[in-house]
Amino acid sequence: MEWVERLNEAIDYMEKHLTEEIDIEQLGRIACCSSYHFQRMFTYMAGIPLSEYIRRRKMSLAAAELQSGSPKIIDLAEKYGYHSPTAFNRAFQSVHGIAPSAVKTQGTAVKAFPPLRFSIAVTGGEALDYRVEKKPEFRILGISAPLYADIENNFTVVPELWQRAAADGTVERLASKMNSSPMGILGVSACNEKEQWRYFIAVSSTQTAEEFEEYTVPACTWAIFSGSGTNLSVQTLERRIVTEWLPSSGYEYANAPDIEVYLNPDPQNAQYEVWIPVTPAK
Repeated sequence: MEWVERLNEAIDYMEKHLTEEIDIEQLGRIACCSSYHFQRMFTYMAGIPLSEYIRRRKMSLAAAELQSGSPKIIDLAEKYGYHSPTAFNRAFQSVHGIAPSAVKTQGTAVKAFPPLRFSIAVTGGEALDYRVEKKPEFRILGISAPLYADIENNFTVVPELWQRAAADGTVERLASKMNSSPMGILGVSACNEKEQWRYFIAVSSTQTAEEFEEYTVPACTWAIFSGSGTNLSVQTLERRIVTEWLPSSGYEYANAPDIEVYLNPDPQNAQYEVWIPVTPAK
């Protein structure tokens, strides 16, 4: 329950800083996880990306101000962190469907988006198969692409990287280098020494290969969930882990990568595991 309370503390922090640039790193610190893990958890639990939630909250407050008075749009744009009235107008219309100038007309309808509050809810009833294991560090070889602070962009980056790796033979070349556990094609969301999150398509290997990047996955305790189906099923499983299992598990995210282990890489009939780094809840 403390884990859910920390998520609500992060919401409170956002509410206090909506007229400033929201510090995503601070949100992660409040929730006791990385900013990347926080954004993933938020997206799964709230049903919308963090950036969209912040935009909706800002535009909800801006609409209320327009209805209750006559502030200048250029002043509202500056107040809510937009560098130009044009950018503010675009954000406002994306939320409310009308221009901010139209709100001054009496009787104009706008949308209100109250602050979120997280709680544990009893849902589903479908079993999740998992085990918890401690693993020593292991080395991976692969290719990678940067993960963006705005996590919405990553839903494009990651599939494109997989498509390219499958089309140019990278997956087959990687498979020939695989010689250590975990045995499978890996999707690894990891933070490097420059505090830059990257997504790797890789294998666990003790071999060397100049054409591939190297990364060492740190020793960690992992909650390992098994699943099967299409690649879309992986996202469904990850969502269930965050929304159903993690809040009441007695664990919270540890400072380590997320890992997808594809035991059978067939995208239409995949056999896979999702590895979540965990530590006992404080």
